[in-house]
Amino acid sequence: MRTKIAGTLFLLGALLGPIGAHAADTSTDTAGQYVGDAAITTKVKAAFAEDKWVKGRAISVRTDHGVVDLTGSVNSKEESDRATELATKVKSVSAVHNNLMIVKP
Repeated sequence: MRTKIAGTLFLLGALLGPIGAHAADTSTDTAGQYVGDAAITTKVKAAFAEDKWVKGRAISVRTDHGVVDLTGSVNSKEESDRATELATKVKSVSAVHNNLMIVKP
């Protein structure tokens, strides 16, 4: 009888353990954080589209917790610097990581 109870408790602990670990995970984004990051991404892309020097179609924008990552290709260092400047000016951007590659047309 004791082994049956011990086995049941062990099985119950094995099944419920991952649930407790998941509940303690505070690294996941909240819905508000996700929406905020999406809004930042949209505003950065809009700034690129409105600017005559930056060709936003070749630049990929990703935002995570207010940090904007720029990837893709541009035609000059000036265009790369301008993209960083435009992204930095967007409200709620805490940092910009410029990973743009300069390619000659």
